[in-house]
Amino acid sequence: MTNFNTNPSPRGNHARPAELIADSAAFDIDRSVAASVAETVPGAQSKRSRTFLTGFAGAAMACMLALGINSAVINPATAEAANEPAPMSQAALTPQNGETLAEAVAAKCLPSVVFVETYADAGGQLQAMGTGSGVVMTQDGYLITNNHVVDGGQAFKVTIEGNTYDAELVGTDPSSDVAVLKAKDAKGLTPMEIGNSDDLTVGQWVMTLGAPFGLEQSVATGIVSATSRSQIMDASESAQAGGSGEATIYPNMIQTDAAINPGNSGGAMVDADGKLIGINTLITSYSGNYSGVGFAIPANYAVNLANQIIAGETPTHAQLGVSLSTVNDQMAGSYNLPAESGAYVASVAQGSGAEAAGLAEGDIITALNGEKVEGASDLMLAVRGEKPGDTVTLTVNRNGQEQEIQVTLGDDAASQKAAAEAKKQLEQSMPDQGDGYGYGQDGSNGYGYGDPYGQDGRGLNLDDLFGQR
Repeated sequence: MTNFNTNPSPRGNHARPAELIADSAAFDIDRSVAASVAETVPGAQSKRSRTFLTGFAGAAMACMLALGINSAVINPATAEAANEPAPMSQAALTPQNGETLAEAVAAKCLPSVVFVETYADAGGQLQAMGTGSGVVMTQDGYLITNNHVVDGGQAFKVTIEGNTYDAELVGTDPSSDVAVLKAKDAKGLTPMEIGNSDDLTVGQWVMTLGAPFGLEQSVATGIVSATSRSQIMDASESAQAGGSGEATIYPNMIQTDAAINPGNSGGAMVDADGKLIGINTLITSYSGNYSGVGFAIPANYAVNLANQIIAGETPTHAQLGVSLSTVNDQMAGSYNLPAESGAYVASVAQGSGAEAAGLAEGDIITALNGEKVEGASDLMLAVRGEKPGDTVTLTVNRNGQEQEIQVTLGDDAASQKAAAEAKKQLEQSMPDQGDGYGYGQDGSNGYGYGDPYGQDGRGLNLDDLFGQR
């Protein structure tokens, strides 16, 4: 398994999934291609042509490295002025003049695919950190990408249809791995048409587009291998990978066998109509490169967050309003709990949807909307996959009796500041969390296995709850 920490580029990740991979495989975050020379970002837009040799030279250093939205209803007449994505179209893409489906989709989508270069300040000189991909959202230059593509960068260049622009970072949502760049002085760009990632079928045709190994304007085809693949990357894994050091939650990802390689992160996954259905983000691999199992953040989820960032808002996520701990059969036996699996409610936040619905400390949540909840992580991922304001049905074991409780989800805007402060305190003092999983108030940015974020600044495992640390 590749040790990404030995490479000059800080990109990459060795997070291990609980369900998606075999014990010896790595669940790797897309790693950007490392660059070996310092380079100053030009101050103005320029036209350029890249040769294969140039692109490959930048990629060669990473050959052994791993990868590293509710759709809005848009008024076409005001899309550019309002910085909104292109309108959703119902027209199916029909290949013309004998072209194949792949040729037709590539011709439609490639003008909207972005090559992203990230630079760090190295003693007053801009040092190339790596490269990734992005997708054009608006005619005037708003672009969506992954947070890990831009994380740690102080300057950015983007190339769209052969034109290179300086770019500024508009905002990020590290807990969802989404970021927005703005190409300076751009106009007349081609926004990618947004599809519906909630309406996917296993086996349907897809295409991935981006810049694997720095090779711009590359495409690959495959199928949707599975949907609803969820993963939590805890804070320590993120930090080891050179990321933000915040926990990252990936709910309901799209799995595909279309090639995703280093540099594809932030690029597009599109359907047979050439509509955006996902943002390429992760792979599962023994080698760190493409092995037929890649993942994309659903477009409905990612674009919704990007639109919030463009609007100048802090991205928010659905929140139940409880602190949780995981119940397993061992814990159930030790503490005489009425259920052998589920999410134990350690506390309920005042003013939350959970409090309004009547959830109480000691409840064990065993299902959400009929889907079984094995532990705190399952519930957290399920809630993150919903939207603020949605009403969900929880199956709750209370004192051995099951009942269904409907809860209207809130959002985590108020808790994000507190979570950030708790994270700082955590970094200064890392208490031993034992073998339990300590989860903070769900929906906040402070999540991760053993990360003590909670309403009172620390999470709780069952040993904490019962005084037997």
